[in-house]
Amino acid sequence: MSGDKATGIVLKMGKLPLTDPSHELMREAARLHRQNHAAEAIAAYQSIVARWPKLPDAWYNLAVLQRQTFRFHESLASYQRALSCGITRPEEVHLNRGVIFSDFLRDYPAAAGELERALTVNPAYTPALLNLANLYEDLGKRPEASSLYARILAIEPHAFEALARFANVQPVGSVDGSLINRLRDALKRASSMSDRASLGFALGRLLDAAGDYREAFTVYTAANQASLASAGPQAVPYDRARQQAFVDRVIGSGARRTQAHTADIPPRPIFIVGMFRSGSTLTEQLLAGMPKVAAGGEMDFLPRLVNSEFLPFFETLETVSAERLDGIAARYRAELMRASANAAYVTDKRPDNFLYLGLIKRLFPDAKIVHTTRNPLDNCLSIFFLHLEQQMSYALNLMDIGHYYREYRRLMAHWKTEFSADIFDFDYDALVREPQIQMQRLCAFLGLEWPGHVPLVAARSAAIRTASTWQVREPLYSTSSGRARHYADELKELRDYLDGLA
Repeated sequence: MSGDKATGIVLKMGKLPLTDPSHELMREAARLHRQNHAAEAIAAYQSIVARWPKLPDAWYNLAVLQRQTFRFHESLASYQRALSCGITRPEEVHLNRGVIFSDFLRDYPAAAGELERALTVNPAYTPALLNLANLYEDLGKRPEASSLYARILAIEPHAFEALARFANVQPVGSVDGSLINRLRDALKRASSMSDRASLGFALGRLLDAAGDYREAFTVYTAANQASLASAGPQAVPYDRARQQAFVDRVIGSGARRTQAHTADIPPRPIFIVGMFRSGSTLTEQLLAGMPKVAAGGEMDFLPRLVNSEFLPFFETLETVSAERLDGIAARYRAELMRASANAAYVTDKRPDNFLYLGLIKRLFPDAKIVHTTRNPLDNCLSIFFLHLEQQMSYALNLMDIGHYYREYRRLMAHWKTEFSADIFDFDYDALVREPQIQMQRLCAFLGLEWPGHVPLVAARSAAIRTASTWQVREPLYSTSSGRARHYADELKELRDYLDGLA
């Protein structure tokens, strides 16, 4: 699923008179929040609601902070108190509760209920319509999602993000030229670079499916440029030298040292890593069809840990104690429990966790790593054709993708010298050619009992929260293998750069 969900979260101050004794306390709590003093701001709002328990904006702001600090059940309770106290624009509160249920607690019926309540309060509230349509996409409910996007466009004809998502949800085989022309016209009228990016990626998908490869590539190139421009001056361009230096330092950091104490208790993680668009979502969903395995999705635990508690990364990794690793491993297991409390295994299919396999093997020395692979040109092209977040800046330029790919392959070669027995290369192209054989090999590697057939992803109703949500619900197909042949001229420079990589 591309694009950010609108959450409507802003601090509320209400219309308290300046003489109201709670006014200054609310201002002080808001100041603490703006300065990122979350604990102090939470304490301030808790003090306010203790004295004025019917102040809805204080409950709302407290809920925002509790959500931001991952205290989800407390946040839900505070949002509910804000509703009970008669907060203005209650649809925003229902929306925010829906996002917590969906994104963090994986309670999709509860999420849908909250979004429907928001729309009962305000039937034209487009953020709730967008989120509910997104949820239907995740759950594989194509007609319902399409209908909601159409409803948004009836309310706001120039809601270009909704138009792009409406186009993306249509089966490519059933799209006629009128939708393509509608996207072309919208691109001419859209002034926002964010809208131009979304529309461009949607149009490129349809042109590619129609066999208009030259125009598709041109449109995708412009969409990537618009995506970069939409990030504004805070965008950080991909730095090839920095990425290469990072990989150099990982490889040169030597053997692993302190490890967490092994705890062979369920659920145990299965890490699925590799490049984006290398078949990781399909791999996870096939594994989730096994009786003992649950899908955890793209968990952000490790990247979040590295970018907050493990700074500077290499120095922290060098000195971290076994006791601290034990604590981190326990917290990670709690994340797995959120995905499933009953499964023996939970997958974490965050592809770029390949950067942190050294840390993973220190947290979980017995961890199994499924490394999804694909034809290099097909993989790089598929990334270029995908609307990824701008912080993955390498994805916005074809040759930057090629450089990142070469560095990824270099790092994976290093990890295989360190952990060869625990890394399994799972080839997407081989899978679609001979699924039974490849799945049997994967099950043997993971110690799973082979069920005798390839699981059917489409038969399950689980949410799939990646850009591959529609592809993986279809029967296995081979049309994505060799896709790069349609773009031979456009990919000549990249092909030469990747020469020698199989």
